[in-house]
Amino acid sequence: MLNARIPDLRYSAIEFLEQIPEQRLLILQGLGIARYDFLTKIMLNEANIICVMRFLENPNKLKFPNLIGADLSGLVLDRVNFIRGNLLNANLHGTSLVNADLIFANFTSSNLSNADLRGATLNETIWLDANINGCMFGKGIGLTDRQRKDLQIRGARFNASDDDI
Repeated sequence: MLNARIPDLRYSAIEFLEQIPEQRLLILQGLGIARYDFLTKIMLNEANIICVMRFLENPNKLKFPNLIGADLSGLVLDRVNFIRGNLLNANLHGTSLVNADLIFANFTSSNLSNADLRGATLNETIWLDANINGCMFGKGIGLTDRQRKDLQIRGARFNASDDDI
């Protein structure tokens, strides 16, 4: 049986995404989830409607960002906290994640082409089938030598120093 709340939740997500960033932040503050302020920047599209529905469904039970299939392309998300974030199939093409906290983040099948991850903390990240062509990394804080080599083979670029930002 279809959950009767789904249409209402979808409408709420669309209404949220139609707001200006300042209004979105007020809504997030009211729900007690202002720590997810990156939601004030995302565009209104089907992928993000579904994403926002997950955040609105049980805001008091949110522990880690569930961004499966989200469209975060082209955003400036420097210093964002995506610890234990599930970014499976997410679109991060051209996104700036400089100095972001991405510990335990799952980037399986995500598009990180031309993204900027310089200075990001990347301990225990998962890169299975991720498109990282042209993705810029700094020293690769938290990456193992094996991960670094694998990412380079797949098209990632590494700066010699994080001071090159």
